[in-house]
Amino acid sequence: MTKTYEVRTYGCQMNVHDSERLSGLLETAGYAAHSRGEDGGARGVPDLLVFNTCAVRENADNKLYGNLGHAAHLKEKNPGMQVAVGGCLAQKDRATITERAPWVDVVFGTHNIGSLPVLLERARVAEESQVEILESLEVFPSTLPTKRDSVFAAWVSISVGCNNTCTFCIVPSLRGKERDRRPGDVLAEVEALVADGVVEVTLLGQNVNSYGVEFGDRLAFGKLLRACGQIEGLERVRFTSPHPKDFTDDVIAAMAETPNVMPQLHMPLQSGSDRVLKAMRRSYRREKYLGILERVRDAMPEAAITTDIIVGFPGETEEDFEQTLEVVREARFSSAYTFQYSARPGTPAADLPEQLPKAVVQERYLRLAALVEEVAWTENRRLEGRTVELLVSDHKAAGGRKDHETKRLTGRARDHRLVHFVPGDHDVRPGDMVQVVVTHAAPHHLVSDEAPVSVRRTAAGDAWESGQGTTKVRSVGLGMPSVGAPSPLPVVDAPACAH
Repeated sequence: MTKTYEVRTYGCQMNVHDSERLSGLLETAGYAAHSRGEDGGARGVPDLLVFNTCAVRENADNKLYGNLGHAAHLKEKNPGMQVAVGGCLAQKDRATITERAPWVDVVFGTHNIGSLPVLLERARVAEESQVEILESLEVFPSTLPTKRDSVFAAWVSISVGCNNTCTFCIVPSLRGKERDRRPGDVLAEVEALVADGVVEVTLLGQNVNSYGVEFGDRLAFGKLLRACGQIEGLERVRFTSPHPKDFTDDVIAAMAETPNVMPQLHMPLQSGSDRVLKAMRRSYRREKYLGILERVRDAMPEAAITTDIIVGFPGETEEDFEQTLEVVREARFSSAYTFQYSARPGTPAADLPEQLPKAVVQERYLRLAALVEEVAWTENRRLEGRTVELLVSDHKAAGGRKDHETKRLTGRARDHRLVHFVPGDHDVRPGDMVQVVVTHAAPHHLVSDEAPVSVRRTAAGDAWESGQGTTKVRSVGLGMPSVGAPSPLPVVDAPACAH
């Protein structure tokens, strides 16, 4: 019988994309995805359970070991079942996972996800745990087979690793220094995805707008965005995440002048206090940050801007926190990911004095969350009565599931806002484009209770319909950059980038 697998993913978009690769690897090795019922509940127990972990979030290790404890009970009842742990926490805690959870069969890191099938077989034959952690990337992950979560939307990695030294962040030590892919390889992967029915891609990197650092072109990211605009059939381009210190006006110009680059920007703030930003080693200050947002809105008045904010960094005073609240009001974020600071072993901030009491951090966090919601709701209400274009989500996937009571479907607007809408008498498929009028707004989504103004059937909808939302394993076979500068990007008919 075919063995089944389940991958459980924690953390950022990088991990989500890595899990797509893990699924592709396992299916190439003969596994099949563990089936779930209509209610989303699992049927039986998979033969392989993979945890793709995150080391950034608070209590990530406690959550992992709690889940591993549950997995131990499953293994007791199901001889032959295997458990694997990968991702950032595996890279960090390589020496302790099998000590604390000896029933784990395989531990692998962020640099060698391609080794999982071989390590599983070794563990089965040797009947003992296999731990393999590489210290640096040998093969760019995009060379690995991928089983995408979506038929019509895809992640595309343009770089891995990070060269920044933020004092609160452990990512550089787990993902390594930045490595950039050749622009031609990135574009070839995007073209292959579009040929497969994809209409939206999100360019991924720990710091996308430092892209080009390896081959000496500081304007490479803006050029890449413009080149994506020349790919026929590619309707939407997004990217995450940029860093304010590297964000240049040529990228703003490329966003504004390239029709398929969406008016959406996720720009991490972390703190509104210059003093705290300095302690974080964030390499920009409040005035520069707000100046970037002002120039983005001058070029794209409809742009939706989201952010990340950390509350309770060591030494943060009430005055520092109030400055963060001021920036939230001035920046008019459409949403924000807010985090309570927690010391991560191995980071400089963990050893800083003036670690704040949990109660203080919690109280500030609640005040910030309330303000973020208030600002987001105000921003969303500006859209009431307006017509917006949606890419219809897959109702079989989380976030796109049909509301059976109201018959609503879900889609994403060009600015990435979530919109629930009624299809009326239209035959609307996931992947199709609809135009709807926003009837009312909530803090975290918009609603349209009127039938769509228009429905456009797309190749993405065709691809979804032909496979009923299922994707096949694909491999693009494009790897790490070789020595030397890459070939130039295609010439595009656009004004020169601003400096």
